[in-house]
Amino acid sequence: MAQDTAQQATAAPARALLPLILPALVVGVGASLLFLGVSEAAEALQDVLWQNLPDALGVGRYSVLWTIVMLTATGVVVGLVVWKVPGHAGPDPATMGLNAPVLAPAVLPGLLLATALMLAGGPSLGPENPIIAVNVGLAFWLGRRLLPRLPGGLWAALAEAATIGALFGTPVAAALLISEALAGRQLKGALWDNVFAPLVAAAAGAITTTLVAHPTFDLHLPALGRPGWGDLLAVLVIASAAALFGMCAVRAFPYVHGAFARLRHPMLMLPAGGLVLGLLGALGGHLTLFKGLEEVGEIAADPDGWSAGEFATMTVVKLAALLVAASCGFRGGRIFPAVFVGVAFGLCAHALVPGVHPAVGVAAGVLGMLLAITRQGWVSLFTAAVLVSSPAIIALLCIASLPAWLLVTGRPQMQLRADGTPVR
Repeated sequence: MAQDTAQQATAAPARALLPLILPALVVGVGASLLFLGVSEAAEALQDVLWQNLPDALGVGRYSVLWTIVMLTATGVVVGLVVWKVPGHAGPDPATMGLNAPVLAPAVLPGLLLATALMLAGGPSLGPENPIIAVNVGLAFWLGRRLLPRLPGGLWAALAEAATIGALFGTPVAAALLISEALAGRQLKGALWDNVFAPLVAAAAGAITTTLVAHPTFDLHLPALGRPGWGDLLAVLVIASAAALFGMCAVRAFPYVHGAFARLRHPMLMLPAGGLVLGLLGALGGHLTLFKGLEEVGEIAADPDGWSAGEFATMTVVKLAALLVAASCGFRGGRIFPAVFVGVAFGLCAHALVPGVHPAVGVAAGVLGMLLAITRQGWVSLFTAAVLVSSPAIIALLCIASLPAWLLVTGRPQMQLRADGTPVR
């Protein structure tokens, strides 16, 4: 009798989960294709704006003049979209994180257009927040019409997990975010019953991205052998220092956002932000432009190719650019440029102290910076680890995350509420 009861208990969740597989697969593939389509369009436009056009005009591609003109022009064009396009390209991006609200369908085209223009024009933001918001809105709107019996919250969870899987090229990142989101909630049934459908969507999104675009986060740094006491000390110091450095930007975020908000109109806020970003780009060089994924591979390809001062300049400029871009109204996310800041910070530590292994410096810098910017512990650990792809680094990062977390927990993160107060 007890055995029959157990079989019924295990059969019921299976019958409930099986119908979710097909919708999760469709959402996963669709979310990945939308992300890849926007990325491809933005890259094509970037080539036109930063290669073909300056070459035709006889201007240096990344000259001071062209950098200032292009970033300011990007602010003007995105400002026009935010001002005139229906829905105004969504809510204030400073208030948005990875947990996106369900936006009305009319808002989504403008948000996509503003995101693609931003990615092509050079501001230091990534695609993650707006792409998640668009996929959540589309999945909710279509899902409620095609399969109205499924709860609306399920479509948002599927789209969010699918987009994160597509962005990182692996469902592991989505699984870690889901586990953090579910922490402290009263769940009905087992944890894996609750994450089953989102993981299917994340896997479908990740596989689609992998098959189409072949992404990789591995920076191909020199391999880390057996870690020693020096590596342990280095990872503890660098992760904590990076977290403190990132918290400086987090503390400044509401004040910088408030300064731009006082301009009141997107045609003032965004062009002014673009001008400041152009000046920062002229100071830091072309590697401090854009979301930073391609650029981070360039600086990591030659850890000894820049001086400590040059790495420090890139670190400060990129963090300042992230702060300005996130404050003035550009539509984008903060994770990918924060990765660049962390990598440059770690390579600066290596340049200052050659005994610091480049892989240790990079992983620790990214860990501390992401903890400060996102307050997402698992995603910070995961991202830092995949950049290095060394099994020996994982234990060091887990240890380093403890003092770094003590520095950031309970303090604001780089996200604001609608009233302008920081999210904790």
